[in-house]
Amino acid sequence: MTIAGECVTMDEMNKVNKRVVDHSFLPQYYQTHPTMSQVDLASFVDFNKRSFWVSVGTILWNPLFWNCVAQNEYHNKTITKTLRGNRYLGCYLLAITIFSLGMFRDAMYHNALKEQPASDLINPAIAKPLAASLFVPTKGTFLGDYFGILMSERVTGFPLQCCGEPDVRWSTMCFAATALWYSSPAGLLLTLLVHIVYSIALRYEGPFTTMIYSRAAKQSKAQ
Repeated sequence: MTIAGECVTMDEMNKVNKRVVDHSFLPQYYQTHPTMSQVDLASFVDFNKRSFWVSVGTILWNPLFWNCVAQNEYHNKTITKTLRGNRYLGCYLLAITIFSLGMFRDAMYHNALKEQPASDLINPAIAKPLAASLFVPTKGTFLGDYFGILMSERVTGFPLQCCGEPDVRWSTMCFAATALWYSSPAGLLLTLLVHIVYSIALRYEGPFTTMIYSRAAKQSKAQ
């Protein structure tokens, strides 16, 4: 081979290529760990683990539960009637139930990730600091408006005015943080499921809450 007017043998070219690779700007981590083309994608997630499907079930169940129970309460007052008209006690009991279900869901998620393979493609040196930054305080809202316990007006201040639906974002961030902490592709897959399920749930909850406050405003004006 001729380069710049000089003959270069294949052995010399191979030596040059080796020097380029050895001094590459790519992180040393990715020179010593497998790349996407070197791994079996099916090994990222073990779908045979029962704990994985238990986690999927709890992720699907929680928003379905609170939407069905809360909308039934708004229309039929089932909890309030059972508690002899004490809507505040009903709201507190539902809050405790939702919070407990959330804790159980999180515990099942952690159990699932412990039984899933960790991936060398998720660099712990990068993933763990990123995960720590994603763990954020969460603000629980437990559907008091469905019990007829309304504020003077619907809450639209921080963080709603900048985040849209913060519950979806925060839940997704916390699940993603845990997945990164475990270097777990299965965790990232479950995080995607969380985002989809909660986004769908809020497509029902958001307009319904708007309707509640709109109806309350009309009744207030009529009086």
